[in-house]
Amino acid sequence: MSSKALSRALLRSAATRSGGVATRLRFGVCSSSSSPASSPRTLSTIQTASPAFQQFQQQQKRYASSSKHPKGFEPPSPSDLAELRERVQEFTRRELTEEVASLTDKSNNFPAEMWAKLGDAGLLGITADEEVGGLGMGYQAHCIVMEELSRASGSIALSYAAHSQLCVNQLQLNANEEQKHKYMPDLISGRKVGALAMSESGSGSDVVSMRTRAKEVDGGYVLTGSKMWITNGPDADLIIVYAKTVPDGGSKGITAFIVEPKAAQGFTCLRKLDKMGMRGSNTGELVFDNVFVPKENVLGQVNGGVRVLMEGLDLERLVLSAGPLGLMQAALDVALPYSHSRKQFGTPIAQFQLLQGKLADMYTKLQASRAYTYATARAVDEQGAVRTQDCAGAILYAAERATECALDCIQILGGMGYVEEMPASRILRDAKLYEIGAGTSEVRRMVIGRAFNKEYAHLSN
Repeated sequence: MSSKALSRALLRSAATRSGGVATRLRFGVCSSSSSPASSPRTLSTIQTASPAFQQFQQQQKRYASSSKHPKGFEPPSPSDLAELRERVQEFTRRELTEEVASLTDKSNNFPAEMWAKLGDAGLLGITADEEVGGLGMGYQAHCIVMEELSRASGSIALSYAAHSQLCVNQLQLNANEEQKHKYMPDLISGRKVGALAMSESGSGSDVVSMRTRAKEVDGGYVLTGSKMWITNGPDADLIIVYAKTVPDGGSKGITAFIVEPKAAQGFTCLRKLDKMGMRGSNTGELVFDNVFVPKENVLGQVNGGVRVLMEGLDLERLVLSAGPLGLMQAALDVALPYSHSRKQFGTPIAQFQLLQGKLADMYTKLQASRAYTYATARAVDEQGAVRTQDCAGAILYAAERATECALDCIQILGGMGYVEEMPASRILRDAKLYEIGAGTSEVRRMVIGRAFNKEYAHLSN
């Protein structure tokens, strides 16, 4: 990660920073906006601090995985990541207020102007090459952005992840240079919205059983079939679509395609789904009725779609595991002030031992989940180690803990937790999605078990 890239990451939106925004509190940390007169340290300042630090950076650069990271990637220091977190918090205080989050949930509509704001802030291409407009950063940085956006709005953060991780990062990992330069600049700027279409009504966890077909014709392929539960589907300008090019080829007969739905004849968003939670993260059922896709829009190799899918699946789980972290922090942001100001029997309810136990459990679950996610992301950034069982384990653990924390938040608020005046209900409804989407908790446990079976297969012979 170059000094230029970090400066863009930390300072791109600083010129429009508003001075009079409210301070957002985290338990144990007070995060306030920097004054316009203050300027953050740049990476160049940090890098020149000592020769030992420079040597450390060079060592880490050698360990980083070139295949999973942007060109010229260098693992960020703790100071870099702390500054990035502060800037994302400033963005959410300014652009993603509680009013915006509440309206998004109630209206079930994503605020379309948010894409350009996210793009202007430099957040849509965290893991993309600088030459196509990205920031050239890694997965620790992507998790930080996902966590802080989720803290402000679970649904807006989910759409962000579908765009920046499932679409942009898939292109980063698998697209050729021509495809990257054609599509990624508009996605990274927020001028266009991205999505990924894999699941179908009859094939959710069982991906290989998909029925969408891609028949080879002169100059390309014709796609026929439907996709279900597609985040950003109703709004997408570009969708990575998986279809069978060899119907009876199993995992070796699936191909990934880059589809531009708004310019494609035969494409329809049949309906926008009315979900329990993550409302405003527009989700749809998509129909492909003889949609022509030129051969240059094949992503990866023909019949190599499963490889493209698996290339990003572990990293998808890792980045998405930061969503429940933000929701747990949001639950504490609600429960802690309320329980210390609400009095019963003349005493703040936070001084009652039963409630202290709930708050302590919420905090501990958050910190344990956060440690797991960022340890896994750090291993990817610094060692190039993408461990399937840890990527699945991080989201498995964080997702289930987030639902528990949201329920505890509601219980602490009592009657106020059960009315829509407070965000506790929204946090619970949003948190539950992470036990279902991107692979259910049950499938994640299977993934971990199979990883062990593979690792210890030699003992079974």
